[in-house]
Amino acid sequence: MNAQTPSGTVRIFIALAPPDDAKEELARELRPAYEAYPRMRWNRIEDWHITLAFLGELPVATVPLLRPPLAALAAEHRPVRLALHGGGHFDDRVLWSGIDGDLEGLHLLAGEVRAVVKECGVPFEDRPLRPHLTLARSRRNEPSCAVEAAEALDSFTGRSWPAERLHLVGSNVGRGPGPIHYRDIEAWSFGGGS
Repeated sequence: MNAQTPSGTVRIFIALAPPDDAKEELARELRPAYEAYPRMRWNRIEDWHITLAFLGELPVATVPLLRPPLAALAAEHRPVRLALHGGGHFDDRVLWSGIDGDLEGLHLLAGEVRAVVKECGVPFEDRPLRPHLTLARSRRNEPSCAVEAAEALDSFTGRSWPAERLHLVGSNVGRGPGPIHYRDIEAWSFGGGS
């Protein structure tokens, strides 16, 4: 688990990931923004995800507690059909793509994931789900380009795809000056049919 620190903690979240072809479709749409705003901190395409529950910095010993119930949840759940759609920004600094498709199913899945986390006794800030995929952040002390980049995504509608796996992810956020990287701690295929 590379997201580990010497203090024995890991920053974790539970998420869905679009398939590669859906991510590549959005990346093609973003090419003009990549060229127009090269100073933005663009997330790596392999790190794009839809967060269902952000758990924050937790002891590494928490991870084994989460594995069995999350595996069971995935085995009993059918894939949720989603699509990437449009764009927006948070605080004029964070650029994101919106999510379309079975949003009711997505909210139900997030609720089930959060219930599992609570049943494991893991404390976390249970914020309302705002389905999105974070694409980039403006650098501090620089004018934001997120607003303009978001406007360029207004008409984007990606193809529909089934979210086929539930991911337990670790990140190196706050671990140094470099880019944020995410790594699957584990991922489980949904098994409830499609």
